[in-house]
Parts: sequence; C-alpha cells; structure tokens
Amino acid sequence: MGDTVVYERDGNLVTITYNRPEVLNAINAELRQDLNDAWTRFRDDEEAWVAILTGAGDSFCAGADLHDGAGAAGTFPGSFWEIPTINSFESGLELWKPTIAAIDGYCLGYGLTAVAACDFVIATERAQFGFPEVRLGVPTIVGAIRLPGRISMQHALELLLTGDRIDAGRARDIGLVLEVVPPDELMRAARRLADRLLQAAPLAARATKEMAYRGRALPWLDAVRMGETMRRVAGATEDAREGMAAAREGRAPRWRGR
Repeated sequence: MGDTVVYERDGNLVTITYNRPEVLNAINAELRQDLNDAWTRFRDDEEAWVAILTGAGDSFCAGADLHDGAGAAGTFPGSFWEIPTINSFESGLELWKPTIAAIDGYCLGYGLTAVAACDFVIATERAQFGFPEVRLGVPTIVGAIRLPGRISMQHALELLLTGDRIDAGRARDIGLVLEVVPPDELMRAARRLADRLLQAAPLAARATKEMAYRGRALPWLDAVRMGETMRRVAGATEDAREGMAAAREGRAPRWRGR
C-alpha cells in the first residue's frame, strides 16, 4: 500500500484515510489502488471488526481527479461493456463488517458513492454532498444503483440528475446522514459509534448485516431460509458459547471473532 491511503488498526477498529489533502483527496490511479488494497486488507484481517472511512485535511473526497484521473476507477479484466466493474468497495466488494463514513468538507462523485456503500454516515456542519457527473457529460452508474437503496427515489434522483450539492443538514433530513457534528468532534463521534458496534459479537454482527442487505433482494421464504441457516452457523461458534456463558455469569463477554 502506498502513501495516498493511510491504514491504521487500533484493537479491532480500523481507520482508512484518503491521504491526498493537497487536491481535496481527489482519486487518481494510485489512490484507487491503495484504497482497494486497504479494503481488501480490512476484509481479510480476522482481528479487524469495524472500519471508519475518512479523509485527511478539510475534505473527505472530491471525486475523481480531473487533472490526474487516469485509472481513477481502477483496472478491470474483460473487454468493452462486458467488463465487470466490481473491483472496489464502492462498486460491490462483499464486505459484511460494519463501516462508518466520517465526512468533512467535500463528499462528491466517487466519495459519495463510497458513502452510499457505508452503513453509517457522520458528517460535520460544513460537509457538502453531490454527484456532479451529469454536469460533466457522463452518467453516474454505481452511485445510481446504490443511492436509491439508502434514501427515497425522489431524493436520490434530485442528487443524481441535477448535479447540485446539498449540505449536511439536508443530508440528515433525507436520511443520508445519521449525525451532524462540529468539525472538531467528527472523529470522536465516529469512534463513539464504532465503540458501540464493537460491543456486538463480530460474527453475529456480520451475519445480521448480510441478511439486512441480502434480505431486501430475496423472496421472503428464501430470505428466511438463508437467515435461519446463518443463525445455525453463527450459533455454533465460540463467540455464541461465550455470549451465553457471559450472560449466565453476569459479566461482559470476551469476543474472539471465532
């Protein structure tokens, strides 16, 4: 992993930071590769249970770097329209660990697509959100797929089809943002939420998150069948036994993620 993304793990919490503050953390080919590597590292680390995604400096991510944007979407196998674009967290990397976006300043284009992929969003009072692509003559694809699953279709299309920016208060009002805080409170607020999430047994949390997302796309019976199967798998883990023992003994559980 290079210098354009900072990856830090503190216990079971990972912080992934866009690190090109001199260009508002705009994404070029190097940052894209570093970012993909960071998410893969988080996914594969058994001791990493929750992640916070944020940006260095006064901006979360201003989208693709228009001056150095070659490779900003990443590289893909295949040819022409058959190219599968699922090569990143934003575009559909399967990741069932909880994720939090901590937003300050600009959150545009690819940045907002990443936010739409996160489970929780905390923003500062000066955050701004938008998809400027249509005003540049190009469509928003992954953002258009993701955003209607987070907010109403009408609010999603307003962002997607106008290219306008909205502030943090409006983003909270339409359900995109969970909490708005002063800039100097951003990371503390994200950490407070992360600490709450870390109280859950990590495998039980992942199974629950996966069902929350997959269940929307499955017929009811298929969703219940899948969920009950996952319940049996999770119920056979060491953590499930530890959780029951801790409850009987009146103590805090000691999760191991296995």
